[in-house]
Amino acid sequence: MLLLSFGNFACNRPETGPDGKAGSNLPAPANDPTPADAKERHAVFAGGCFWCTEAVFEQLAGVSDVVSGYAGGKAETADYQAVSAGRTDHAEVIRITYDPSVISYGQLLRVFFATHNPTQLNAQGPDVGRRYRSAVFYSDENEKQVAADYIAQLTDAGAYDRPIVTTLEPLTTFYPAEAYHQDYVQHNPTQPYVAGNALPKVEKVRKLFPDLLKGNE
Repeated sequence: MLLLSFGNFACNRPETGPDGKAGSNLPAPANDPTPADAKERHAVFAGGCFWCTEAVFEQLAGVSDVVSGYAGGKAETADYQAVSAGRTDHAEVIRITYDPSVISYGQLLRVFFATHNPTQLNAQGPDVGRRYRSAVFYSDENEKQVAADYIAQLTDAGAYDRPIVTTLEPLTTFYPAEAYHQDYVQHNPTQPYVAGNALPKVEKVRKLFPDLLKGNE
């Protein structure tokens, strides 16, 4: 396992929103249709450092795989050196593979908005740059509509005291990140930044969404 400088890999403290409203206080999505089939699906989210977001979603029931990667840019620059230098338009993202008969797209969105700060533009916590932007990469018009409706719902509910700046971007291609990024929190739980930043996000989900955890389905 290659150990990397935390100066370039700053994951973020779990955000509760600027006014402290988040987690279980976020309403469930009103528009959360059940798909006509129960085929395995993917969701791609960007919410800061992919180490942290990956660890959050790996523990959810119905989620069979989470892969860290890049989206929003070109294939020739989909590598960590280029992305971390800010020379691309990629975002650090995760691709979630899930069973919609167990966990819905809307439930994934609720966890997503509860575990990062969607009011920070092109940044997340101490991390600054478009690669850390808050974004939902949708694969079809249904995902786009559900995400847009949920953002509007959160805005109308006053969930945050600043505007939500999460972008809705079409998913063209997902590029898996380098092997050493995958399951990073699981492999390095005692690293100071992981222990201080990623693991609190994991615990936050366990506290706020116990009914969504593996073993509780």
